[in-house]
Amino acid sequence: MEKAILEVYEILLEEYGEQGWWPIGGKYNKGFKKRRKTPAEKLEISIGAFLAQNTSWENAQRAVLNLREAGLMDKGKLGKMREGEIASLIKPAGYYNMKARKIKEFLKYSGEITREGLLSVWGCGEETADSILLYAYDVPVFVADAYSRRLFSRLGHCKEGVSYGELQELAHSSIPLEPKLLNECHALIVEHAKRHCRAKPECGGCPLAGRCKGKGVKRKALKRG
Repeated sequence: MEKAILEVYEILLEEYGEQGWWPIGGKYNKGFKKRRKTPAEKLEISIGAFLAQNTSWENAQRAVLNLREAGLMDKGKLGKMREGEIASLIKPAGYYNMKARKIKEFLKYSGEITREGLLSVWGCGEETADSILLYAYDVPVFVADAYSRRLFSRLGHCKEGVSYGELQELAHSSIPLEPKLLNECHALIVEHAKRHCRAKPECGGCPLAGRCKGKGVKRKALKRG
């Protein structure tokens, strides 16, 4: 696994270029990861991380834009909203009643923004906490999401059922712990997963095809590429 993720990152960066994550207001900006975030941007990223749970980013972003257009990307204003009012605005993200509660619980949190602190918030799991830390607060942490687990298990760098913590530990030993690089690495993995490394893979033209061992993929699916 040593250097494996870094090598994959370099291949994907050459193939797709910088991604400009995290998108704010629906806009991607390559310089975003290089500067400090405003309080409003930190809030939007944090809310977006909750909305992205168990749905596509496209759906989550529609919900984020609904809140933004309603003038609610403000902790004070959003905190005064009832759960039902928030739920009605975030319907595109799915599970909107539960996510509205999670957002309200997050808004109540007044402790330091640390991994331990975020994980103490109801509804905030490891992926959500790490996304907030990396994208909003520039904390160097690898987001070991489902896309990453799928990609690196197929490449043969970890087992198919690897846990979040195991993959994150492996990644941290393989890639420089630098926020801008980790930001771009995760964004590139998401882009690659959308284009090629889907649940049902599209292997034709995949820049990692020569490295892929097809772990967990039916051989028939691989032959199509």
